[in-house]
Amino acid sequence: MKPENYTMLCDFYELTMANGYFQNSIRDRVTYFDVFFRKVPDNGGFAIAAGLEQVIDYIQNLRFTEDDIRYLRQKGGFSEDFLDYLKNFQFTGDIYSVPEGTPIFPSEPILTVRAPAIQAQFIETYVLLTLNHQSLIATKANRIVRAAEGRPVSEFGSRRAQGADGAILGARASYIAGCASSACTVADQLYQVPASGTMAHSWVQMFPDEYTAFKTYCELYPHNSTLLVDTYNVLKSGVPNAIRAFQEVLLPQGITKCAIRLDSGDLTYLSRRAREMLDEAGLTECKIVASNSLDEYLIRDLLLQDAKIDAFGVGERMITSKSEPVFGGVYKLAAIEDDQGNIIPKIKVSENASKITNPHFKRVYRLFERRSGKAIADLICVHDETIDVNEPMELFDPNAVWKRTTVTKFEAKELLVPIFEKGKLVYSPPSIQEIRQYCKEQVDLLWDEVKRFENPHTYYVDLSRRLWNIKQELLANSGRFL
Repeated sequence: MKPENYTMLCDFYELTMANGYFQNSIRDRVTYFDVFFRKVPDNGGFAIAAGLEQVIDYIQNLRFTEDDIRYLRQKGGFSEDFLDYLKNFQFTGDIYSVPEGTPIFPSEPILTVRAPAIQAQFIETYVLLTLNHQSLIATKANRIVRAAEGRPVSEFGSRRAQGADGAILGARASYIAGCASSACTVADQLYQVPASGTMAHSWVQMFPDEYTAFKTYCELYPHNSTLLVDTYNVLKSGVPNAIRAFQEVLLPQGITKCAIRLDSGDLTYLSRRAREMLDEAGLTECKIVASNSLDEYLIRDLLLQDAKIDAFGVGERMITSKSEPVFGGVYKLAAIEDDQGNIIPKIKVSENASKITNPHFKRVYRLFERRSGKAIADLICVHDETIDVNEPMELFDPNAVWKRTTVTKFEAKELLVPIFEKGKLVYSPPSIQEIRQYCKEQVDLLWDEVKRFENPHTYYVDLSRRLWNIKQELLANSGRFL
Protein backbone atom coordinates (compact mmCIF):
# COMPACT_ATOMS: atom_id res chain seq x y z
CA MET A 1 0.00 0.00 0.00
CA LYS A 2 1.29 3.47 -0.85
CA PRO A 3 0.87 5.42 2.40
CA GLU A 4 -0.60 8.87 2.60
CA ASN A 5 1.76 11.77 3.24
CA TYR A 6 1.51 12.27 6.98
CA THR A 7 4.21 14.94 7.18
CA MET A 8 1.85 17.52 8.69
CA LEU A 9 0.55 15.06 11.27
CA CYS A 10 2.71 16.64 13.94
CA ASP A 11 2.34 18.74 17.03
CA PHE A 12 2.65 22.40 16.09
CA TYR A 13 5.52 22.86 18.50
CA GLU A 14 7.63 20.51 16.38
CA LEU A 15 7.47 23.19 13.71
CA THR A 16 8.05 26.16 16.00
CA MET A 17 11.04 24.41 17.59
CA ALA A 18 12.37 23.47 14.15
CA ASN A 19 12.13 27.10 13.07
CA GLY A 20 13.94 28.10 16.26
CA TYR A 21 16.68 25.52 15.74
CA PHE A 22 17.11 26.75 12.18
CA GLN A 23 17.48 30.39 13.17
CA ASN A 24 19.90 29.54 16.01
CA SER A 25 22.18 27.35 13.90
CA ILE A 26 21.22 24.22 15.86
CA ARG A 27 19.53 22.56 12.92
CA ASP A 28 22.49 20.34 12.04
CA ARG A 29 23.48 19.38 15.58
CA VAL A 30 23.31 15.60 15.83
CA THR A 31 20.92 14.43 18.53
CA TYR A 32 19.83 11.11 20.00
CA PHE A 33 16.22 10.46 21.01
CA ASP A 34 14.84 7.31 22.64
CA VAL A 35 11.32 5.93 22.51
CA PHE A 36 10.40 4.00 25.65
CA PHE A 37 7.41 3.44 27.91
CA ARG A 38 7.04 3.50 31.68
CA LYS A 39 4.25 1.05 32.54
CA VAL A 40 2.82 -2.12 31.00
CA PRO A 41 -0.94 -1.81 30.30
CA ASP A 42 -3.27 -3.77 32.58
CA ASN A 43 -0.41 -4.18 35.07
CA GLY A 44 0.92 -6.96 32.87
CA GLY A 45 4.41 -8.37 32.87
CA PHE A 46 5.42 -7.28 29.35
CA ALA A 47 4.21 -5.50 26.22
CA ILE A 48 4.52 -6.31 22.50
CA ALA A 49 6.24 -3.92 20.08
CA ALA A 50 4.32 -3.13 16.90
CA GLY A 51 4.04 -0.33 14.36
CA LEU A 52 7.56 -0.25 12.91
CA GLU A 53 6.36 -0.84 9.35
CA GLN A 54 4.27 2.33 9.51
CA VAL A 55 7.24 4.29 10.90
CA ILE A 56 9.27 3.14 7.90
CA ASP A 57 6.54 4.21 5.47
CA TYR A 58 6.33 7.59 7.18
CA ILE A 59 10.07 8.26 7.04
CA GLN A 60 10.28 7.27 3.38
CA ASN A 61 7.43 9.63 2.44
CA LEU A 62 8.45 12.56 4.60
CA ARG A 63 8.18 15.76 2.53
CA PHE A 64 6.52 19.18 2.60
CA THR A 65 4.26 20.06 -0.31
CA GLU A 66 3.68 23.53 -1.68
CA ASP A 67 0.29 23.55 0.05
CA ASP A 68 1.97 22.69 3.37
CA ILE A 69 4.44 25.55 3.04
CA ARG A 70 1.70 27.95 1.96
CA TYR A 71 -0.28 27.02 5.06
CA LEU A 72 2.72 27.60 7.33
CA ARG A 73 3.39 30.96 5.72
CA GLN A 74 -0.19 31.99 6.44
CA LYS A 75 0.15 30.94 10.08
CA GLY A 76 2.96 33.47 10.50
CA GLY A 77 5.99 33.27 12.76
CA PHE A 78 8.13 31.19 10.39
CA SER A 79 11.11 32.71 8.62
CA GLU A 80 11.23 32.57 4.82
CA ASP A 81 14.64 30.90 5.01
CA PHE A 82 13.11 28.14 7.13
CA LEU A 83 10.19 27.71 4.72
CA ASP A 84 12.66 27.46 1.82
CA TYR A 85 14.56 24.82 3.79
CA LEU A 86 11.37 22.77 4.17
CA LYS A 87 10.95 22.53 0.39
CA ASN A 88 13.78 19.98 0.27
CA PHE A 89 13.23 18.47 3.70
CA GLN A 90 14.02 14.79 4.08
CA PHE A 91 15.23 12.46 6.81
CA THR A 92 18.99 11.85 6.64
CA GLY A 93 19.61 10.26 10.03
CA ASP A 94 19.81 6.80 11.59
CA ILE A 95 17.06 4.79 13.29
CA TYR A 96 17.48 1.66 15.39
CA SER A 97 14.51 -0.36 16.61
CA VAL A 98 13.44 -3.63 18.13
CA PRO A 99 11.71 -5.79 15.49
CA GLU A 100 7.93 -5.88 15.56
CA GLY A 101 6.58 -8.67 17.73
CA THR A 102 9.36 -8.34 20.32
CA PRO A 103 8.30 -8.52 24.00
CA ILE A 104 9.35 -5.19 25.55
CA PHE A 105 9.64 -3.83 29.08
CA PRO A 106 9.43 -0.43 30.79
CA SER A 107 12.30 2.08 30.62
CA GLU A 108 14.27 0.39 27.84
CA PRO A 109 14.67 2.00 24.40
CA ILE A 110 12.47 0.33 21.82
CA LEU A 111 13.47 2.78 19.08
CA THR A 112 16.38 5.23 18.92
CA VAL A 113 16.76 8.12 16.48
CA ARG A 114 20.15 9.66 15.67
CA ALA A 115 19.65 12.63 13.38
CA PRO A 116 20.13 16.39 13.00
CA ALA A 117 18.06 18.24 15.60
CA ILE A 118 15.30 19.49 13.31
CA GLN A 119 14.72 16.06 11.76
CA ALA A 120 14.87 14.11 15.01
CA GLN A 121 12.54 16.53 16.78
CA PHE A 122 10.07 16.75 13.93
CA ILE A 123 9.24 13.03 13.64
CA GLU A 124 8.33 12.66 17.33
CA THR A 125 4.55 12.85 17.03
CA TYR A 126 4.02 10.32 14.27
CA VAL A 127 6.59 7.86 15.63
CA LEU A 128 4.87 7.90 19.02
CA LEU A 129 1.40 7.77 17.50
CA THR A 130 1.98 4.59 15.53
CA LEU A 131 4.17 2.78 18.07
CA ASN A 132 1.87 3.64 20.97
CA HIS A 133 -1.29 2.57 19.18
CA GLN A 134 -0.15 -0.69 17.65
CA SER A 135 1.92 -1.74 20.67
CA LEU A 136 -1.14 -1.15 22.86
CA ILE A 137 -3.45 -3.29 20.70
CA ALA A 138 -0.82 -5.99 20.19
CA THR A 139 -0.26 -6.19 23.94
CA LYS A 140 -3.98 -6.52 24.66
CA ALA A 141 -4.51 -9.01 21.84
CA ASN A 142 -1.66 -11.19 23.07
CA ARG A 143 -3.22 -11.36 26.54
CA ILE A 144 -6.54 -12.42 25.00
CA VAL A 145 -4.90 -15.00 22.74
CA ARG A 146 -3.02 -16.50 25.68
CA ALA A 147 -6.23 -16.66 27.71
CA ALA A 148 -7.83 -18.72 24.90
CA GLU A 149 -5.20 -21.44 25.44
CA GLY A 150 -4.70 -22.33 21.79
CA ARG A 151 -8.26 -21.75 20.61
CA PRO A 152 -8.47 -19.39 17.61
CA VAL A 153 -9.35 -15.77 18.37
CA SER A 154 -10.81 -13.53 15.66
CA GLU A 155 -10.69 -9.74 15.87
CA PHE A 156 -14.24 -8.37 15.51
CA GLY A 157 -13.79 -4.73 16.49
CA SER A 158 -13.88 -2.47 13.43
CA ARG A 159 -17.25 -0.88 14.17
CA ARG A 160 -16.13 0.07 17.69
CA ALA A 161 -12.62 1.27 16.80
CA GLN A 162 -11.56 4.91 17.08
CA GLY A 163 -11.60 5.73 13.39
CA ALA A 164 -10.53 3.95 10.22
CA ASP A 165 -6.84 3.73 11.10
CA GLY A 166 -7.77 2.42 14.53
CA ALA A 167 -9.70 -0.41 12.87
CA ILE A 168 -7.22 -1.27 10.12
CA LEU A 169 -3.94 -0.95 12.01
CA GLY A 170 -5.55 -2.40 15.13
CA ALA A 171 -6.42 -5.49 13.10
CA ARG A 172 -2.83 -5.64 11.90
CA ALA A 173 -1.48 -5.39 15.45
CA SER A 174 -3.88 -8.04 16.74
CA TYR A 175 -2.77 -10.48 14.05
CA ILE A 176 0.90 -9.90 14.88
CA ALA A 177 0.07 -10.70 18.51
CA GLY A 178 -1.56 -14.02 17.66
CA CYS A 179 -5.15 -13.50 16.51
CA ALA A 180 -6.14 -15.94 13.78
CA SER A 181 -8.13 -13.53 11.63
CA SER A 182 -10.06 -10.26 11.50
CA ALA A 183 -13.50 -9.19 10.37
CA CYS A 184 -11.85 -6.10 8.81
CA THR A 185 -11.77 -6.79 5.07
CA VAL A 186 -9.44 -3.94 4.14
CA ALA A 187 -6.87 -5.19 6.68
CA ASP A 188 -6.69 -8.37 4.60
CA GLN A 189 -6.48 -6.42 1.35
CA LEU A 190 -3.71 -4.11 2.59
CA TYR A 191 -1.81 -6.14 5.18
CA GLN A 192 -2.70 -9.80 4.54
CA VAL A 193 -4.55 -10.21 7.83
CA PRO A 194 -6.90 -13.12 7.00
CA ALA A 195 -10.47 -11.83 6.77
CA SER A 196 -13.26 -14.01 8.12
CA GLY A 197 -16.87 -13.66 9.15
CA THR A 198 -20.18 -15.36 9.69
CA MET A 199 -23.53 -13.56 9.54
CA ALA A 200 -25.47 -10.89 11.38
CA HIS A 201 -28.82 -11.29 13.13
CA SER A 202 -30.32 -9.28 10.27
CA TRP A 203 -29.60 -12.18 7.87
CA VAL A 204 -31.80 -14.44 9.97
CA GLN A 205 -34.50 -11.78 10.27
CA MET A 206 -34.61 -11.23 6.50
CA PHE A 207 -36.06 -14.68 5.89
CA PRO A 208 -39.56 -15.93 6.75
CA ASP A 209 -38.12 -18.28 9.35
CA GLU A 210 -34.85 -19.22 11.00
CA TYR A 211 -34.50 -22.58 9.28
CA THR A 212 -34.81 -21.04 5.80
CA ALA A 213 -32.13 -18.48 6.69
CA PHE A 214 -29.76 -21.23 7.84
CA LYS A 215 -30.53 -23.54 4.90
CA THR A 216 -29.93 -20.74 2.38
CA TYR A 217 -26.62 -19.81 3.98
CA CYS A 218 -25.43 -23.42 3.95
CA GLU A 219 -26.38 -23.71 0.27
CA LEU A 220 -24.42 -20.55 -0.57
CA TYR A 221 -21.37 -21.25 1.62
CA PRO A 222 -21.23 -25.00 2.20
CA HIS A 223 -17.52 -24.91 3.10
CA ASN A 224 -17.81 -21.91 5.41
CA SER A 225 -21.07 -22.38 7.26
CA THR A 226 -21.07 -20.74 10.67
CA LEU A 227 -24.63 -20.08 11.79
CA LEU A 228 -25.61 -17.46 14.37
CA VAL A 229 -28.07 -19.27 16.62
CA ASP A 230 -29.21 -16.66 19.15
CA THR A 231 -31.53 -14.44 17.10
CA TYR A 232 -34.62 -15.96 18.71
CA ASN A 233 -33.99 -18.80 21.16
CA VAL A 234 -30.69 -20.66 21.21
CA LEU A 235 -31.79 -24.05 22.54
CA LYS A 236 -35.41 -24.18 21.40
CA SER A 237 -34.94 -23.06 17.80
CA GLY A 238 -31.42 -21.85 16.98
CA VAL A 239 -29.42 -25.02 17.56
CA PRO A 240 -32.19 -27.41 16.32
CA ASN A 241 -32.58 -25.41 13.10
CA ALA A 242 -28.80 -25.30 12.59
CA ILE A 243 -28.63 -29.08 13.06
CA ARG A 244 -31.42 -29.57 10.55
CA ALA A 245 -29.71 -27.31 7.97
CA PHE A 246 -26.38 -29.08 8.44
CA GLN A 247 -27.96 -32.50 8.10
CA GLU A 248 -30.03 -31.65 5.03
CA VAL A 249 -27.51 -29.50 3.12
CA LEU A 250 -23.96 -30.30 4.24
CA LEU A 251 -23.89 -33.96 5.25
CA PRO A 252 -25.26 -35.23 1.89
CA GLN A 253 -22.25 -33.49 0.30
CA GLY A 254 -19.90 -35.20 2.72
CA ILE A 255 -19.17 -31.91 4.49
CA THR A 256 -18.77 -32.23 8.25
CA LYS A 257 -16.88 -29.01 8.88
CA CYS A 258 -19.32 -26.41 10.19
CA ALA A 259 -19.93 -24.19 13.22
CA ILE A 260 -22.48 -22.29 15.26
CA ARG A 261 -21.93 -18.95 16.97
CA LEU A 262 -23.26 -17.80 20.33
CA ASP A 263 -23.42 -14.03 20.79
CA SER A 264 -25.44 -13.56 23.97
CA GLY A 265 -26.66 -15.23 27.13
CA ASP A 266 -24.87 -17.54 29.54
CA LEU A 267 -22.12 -18.73 27.22
CA THR A 268 -20.96 -21.52 29.51
CA TYR A 269 -24.43 -23.06 29.94
CA LEU A 270 -25.47 -22.53 26.32
CA SER A 271 -22.24 -23.92 24.89
CA ARG A 272 -22.43 -27.04 27.04
CA ARG A 273 -26.06 -27.72 26.10
CA ALA A 274 -25.37 -26.96 22.43
CA ARG A 275 -22.42 -29.36 22.46
CA GLU A 276 -24.64 -32.12 23.80
CA MET A 277 -27.27 -31.47 21.12
CA LEU A 278 -24.73 -31.37 18.30
CA ASP A 279 -23.03 -34.57 19.45
CA GLU A 280 -26.35 -36.39 19.81
CA ALA A 281 -27.09 -35.41 16.21
CA GLY A 282 -23.79 -36.87 15.06
CA LEU A 283 -22.24 -33.45 14.39
CA THR A 284 -19.20 -34.03 16.54
CA GLU A 285 -16.96 -31.97 14.24
CA CYS A 286 -19.20 -28.92 14.44
CA LYS A 287 -17.39 -26.12 16.27
CA ILE A 288 -18.86 -23.62 18.72
CA VAL A 289 -17.76 -19.99 18.41
CA ALA A 290 -18.50 -17.44 21.14
CA SER A 291 -18.54 -13.64 21.08
CA ASN A 292 -20.16 -10.83 23.10
CA SER A 293 -17.91 -8.22 24.75
CA LEU A 294 -15.20 -10.71 25.70
CA ASP A 295 -11.75 -10.05 27.12
CA GLU A 296 -8.96 -12.16 28.61
CA TYR A 297 -10.62 -12.44 32.01
CA LEU A 298 -14.03 -13.50 30.69
CA ILE A 299 -12.42 -16.01 28.34
CA ARG A 300 -10.36 -17.43 31.18
CA ASP A 301 -13.48 -17.76 33.35
CA LEU A 302 -15.43 -19.47 30.58
CA LEU A 303 -12.73 -22.09 30.19
CA LEU A 304 -12.43 -22.58 33.95
CA GLN A 305 -16.17 -23.27 33.96
CA ASP A 306 -15.68 -25.93 31.27
CA ALA A 307 -17.50 -24.00 28.55
CA LYS A 308 -17.52 -26.02 25.33
CA ILE A 309 -16.17 -23.23 23.14
CA ASP A 310 -13.76 -23.88 20.28
CA ALA A 311 -13.07 -20.32 19.11
CA PHE A 312 -13.68 -16.74 20.16
CA GLY A 313 -14.59 -13.49 18.45
CA VAL A 314 -13.40 -10.41 20.37
CA GLY A 315 -14.33 -6.87 19.45
CA GLU A 316 -14.43 -3.61 21.38
CA ARG A 317 -12.38 -4.68 24.38
CA MET A 318 -9.46 -5.63 22.15
CA ILE A 319 -9.57 -3.06 19.33
CA THR A 320 -9.74 -0.19 21.87
CA SER A 321 -7.86 -1.92 24.71
CA LYS A 322 -10.86 -0.78 26.72
CA SER A 323 -9.42 -1.66 30.13
CA GLU A 324 -6.41 0.63 29.59
CA PRO A 325 -6.61 2.55 26.32
CA VAL A 326 -3.30 4.48 26.47
CA PHE A 327 0.15 2.93 26.02
CA GLY A 328 2.18 5.86 27.31
CA GLY A 329 5.31 5.66 25.18
CA VAL A 330 7.48 8.80 25.26
CA TYR A 331 10.21 10.33 23.08
CA LYS A 332 13.08 11.83 25.04
CA LEU A 333 16.44 13.40 24.24
CA ALA A 334 19.28 11.17 25.46
CA ALA A 335 22.41 12.78 23.98
CA ILE A 336 23.85 15.29 21.53
CA GLU A 337 27.13 15.48 19.64
CA ASP A 338 29.55 18.35 19.93
CA ASP A 339 31.41 19.88 16.98
CA GLN A 340 34.07 17.16 17.19
CA GLY A 341 31.52 14.34 17.12
CA ASN A 342 31.84 13.48 20.80
CA ILE A 343 28.62 12.16 22.34
CA ILE A 344 27.43 14.30 25.26
CA PRO A 345 24.85 12.45 27.42
CA LYS A 346 21.71 14.34 28.45
CA ILE A 347 19.23 13.60 31.23
CA LYS A 348 15.77 14.80 32.16
CA VAL A 349 15.36 15.13 35.94
CA SER A 350 12.02 14.98 37.73
CA GLU A 351 10.69 14.85 41.27
CA ASN A 352 8.87 11.75 40.03
CA ALA A 353 11.60 9.09 39.94
CA SER A 354 9.89 7.16 37.15
CA LYS A 355 10.24 10.19 34.87
CA ILE A 356 14.00 10.51 35.23
CA THR A 357 15.44 9.42 31.89
CA ASN A 358 18.39 7.17 31.11
CA PRO A 359 21.07 9.19 29.30
CA HIS A 360 23.43 8.50 26.41
CA PHE A 361 23.39 6.64 23.11
CA LYS A 362 22.53 3.12 24.22
CA ARG A 363 22.20 -0.47 23.15
CA VAL A 364 20.00 -3.11 24.78
CA TYR A 365 20.93 -6.75 25.29
CA ARG A 366 18.53 -9.54 26.20
CA LEU A 367 20.11 -12.26 28.33
CA PHE A 368 18.96 -15.87 27.94
CA GLU A 369 19.64 -18.76 30.27
CA ARG A 370 21.61 -21.37 28.34
CA ARG A 371 19.97 -24.38 29.97
CA SER A 372 16.33 -23.41 29.36
CA GLY A 373 16.70 -20.81 26.64
CA LYS A 374 14.40 -18.50 28.64
CA ALA A 375 14.91 -14.74 28.85
CA ILE A 376 16.19 -13.73 32.28
CA ALA A 377 16.98 -10.01 32.00
CA ASP A 378 17.56 -7.04 29.70
CA LEU A 379 20.69 -4.95 30.09
CA ILE A 380 20.88 -1.34 28.89
CA CYS A 381 24.45 -0.33 28.05
CA VAL A 382 26.37 2.55 26.57
CA HIS A 383 26.53 2.14 22.80
CA ASP A 384 30.15 0.94 22.67
CA GLU A 385 29.88 -1.62 25.47
CA THR A 386 29.95 -5.33 24.77
CA ILE A 387 29.00 -8.29 26.93
CA ASP A 388 31.26 -11.20 27.73
CA VAL A 389 28.90 -14.17 28.06
CA ASN A 390 31.67 -16.23 29.63
CA GLU A 391 31.94 -13.95 32.65
CA PRO A 392 29.39 -13.76 35.52
CA MET A 393 27.04 -10.78 35.19
CA GLU A 394 25.87 -8.89 38.27
CA LEU A 395 22.41 -7.38 37.94
CA PHE A 396 20.70 -5.01 40.30
CA ASP A 397 17.36 -3.28 40.45
CA PRO A 398 17.92 0.38 39.45
CA ASN A 399 15.19 1.36 41.93
CA ALA A 400 16.62 -0.74 44.75
CA VAL A 401 20.35 -1.14 44.32
CA TRP A 402 20.70 -3.46 47.30
CA LYS A 403 18.75 -6.11 45.41
CA ARG A 404 21.43 -7.85 43.39
CA THR A 405 21.70 -11.12 41.54
CA THR A 406 24.51 -12.74 39.59
CA VAL A 407 23.80 -14.63 36.38
CA THR A 408 26.10 -17.16 34.76
CA LYS A 409 25.89 -19.48 31.75
CA PHE A 410 23.87 -17.11 29.63
CA GLU A 411 23.67 -15.92 26.03
CA ALA A 412 23.14 -12.32 24.95
CA LYS A 413 21.20 -10.93 21.99
CA GLU A 414 21.20 -7.29 20.94
CA LEU A 415 17.62 -6.05 20.60
CA LEU A 416 17.96 -2.80 18.64
CA VAL A 417 18.73 -3.36 14.96
CA PRO A 418 19.56 -0.75 12.27
CA ILE A 419 16.53 0.42 10.29
CA PHE A 420 17.81 3.56 8.55
CA GLU A 421 21.41 4.64 8.03
CA LYS A 422 22.02 8.16 6.71
CA GLY A 423 18.40 8.30 5.63
CA LYS A 424 18.54 5.06 3.63
CA LEU A 425 16.47 2.03 4.57
CA VAL A 426 18.84 -0.82 5.46
CA TYR A 427 16.25 -3.13 7.02
CA SER A 428 14.23 -5.70 5.10
CA PRO A 429 10.78 -5.70 6.72
CA PRO A 430 9.52 -9.26 7.24
CA SER A 431 6.08 -10.36 6.11
CA ILE A 432 3.26 -10.09 8.60
CA GLN A 433 3.18 -13.88 8.86
CA GLU A 434 6.88 -13.87 9.76
CA ILE A 435 6.34 -11.13 12.36
CA ARG A 436 3.46 -13.11 13.86
CA GLN A 437 5.57 -16.28 14.11
CA TYR A 438 8.49 -14.32 15.59
CA CYS A 439 6.17 -12.81 18.21
CA LYS A 440 4.93 -16.24 19.24
CA GLU A 441 8.47 -17.60 19.50
CA GLN A 442 9.69 -14.65 21.57
CA VAL A 443 6.74 -14.74 23.99
CA ASP A 444 7.39 -18.46 24.45
CA LEU A 445 10.90 -17.54 25.67
CA LEU A 446 9.45 -15.69 28.67
CA TRP A 447 8.94 -17.50 31.96
CA ASP A 448 5.32 -18.26 32.84
CA GLU A 449 5.70 -16.10 35.94
CA VAL A 450 6.26 -13.05 33.71
CA LYS A 451 3.15 -13.93 31.69
CA ARG A 452 0.71 -14.04 34.62
CA PHE A 453 -2.27 -11.68 34.33
CA GLU A 454 -2.23 -10.83 38.03
CA ASN A 455 0.93 -9.93 39.95
CA PRO A 456 3.38 -11.00 37.25
CA HIS A 457 7.03 -11.42 38.14
CA THR A 458 8.96 -8.18 37.56
CA TYR A 459 11.38 -8.82 34.73
CA TYR A 460 14.86 -7.38 35.28
CA VAL A 461 15.69 -4.35 33.16
CA ASP A 462 19.09 -3.24 34.39
CA LEU A 463 21.68 -0.59 33.59
CA SER A 464 25.29 -1.53 33.03
CA ARG A 465 27.60 -0.32 35.77
CA ARG A 466 29.14 2.20 33.37
CA LEU A 467 25.76 3.64 32.35
CA TRP A 468 24.64 3.68 35.98
CA ASN A 469 27.68 5.75 36.93
CA ILE A 470 27.10 8.20 34.07
CA LYS A 471 23.49 8.64 35.16
CA GLN A 472 24.46 9.23 38.78
CA GLU A 473 27.07 11.80 37.78
CA LEU A 474 24.52 13.69 35.69
CA LEU A 475 22.02 13.60 38.53
CA ALA A 476 24.63 14.87 40.98
CA ASN A 477 25.51 17.75 38.64
CA SER A 478 21.90 18.62 37.76
CA GLY A 479 21.68 21.04 40.69
CA ARG A 480 24.16 23.42 39.09
CA PHE A 481 21.53 24.34 36.49
CA LEU A 482 19.18 25.66 39.18
